Amino acid sequence: MAFHIHTVEGGYIPSFEYLPASITPKVGMALKLLDGKLALASGTDKPEYISMCEKDEAIVADELIPVIKVSGAITFAAPTTAAQTAVNIGDKVTIHTDGMQVTATKTGGCAVIVGREGTDVGDIQYIRFDS
Repeated sequence: MAFHIHTVEGGYIPSFEYLPASITPKVGMALKLLDGKLALASGTDKPEYISMCEKDEAIVADELIPVIKVSGAITFAAPTTAAQTAVNIGDKVTIHTDGMQVTATKTGGCAVIVGREGTDVGDIQYIRFDS
């Protein structure tokens, strides 16, 4: 599981953009731009994009991959890597090192918890990346 669109305010459909990357992309992976290329977003990095393609191996340098731009109007669903018992709705948590899940770490968090299906490891959290 990874960051997947749960809801979008206004009902618009996010369009794909094609940007250069040098990573092994997975659908739903949080990404940022680093030196003009897509890179994994993790920890306190606020993702700028979410990958819309998946490859088994690292892609060749500067290959264009489809992504959607992160917007405060999009609520994403993603699993948690740690129990969320000390995390409340409205708290900001960090992104796991795999760029595909959220943690329970609030220090420097960038993912705002706006809802959830539970507080156990692996439970789905609904998050937004607000500024």
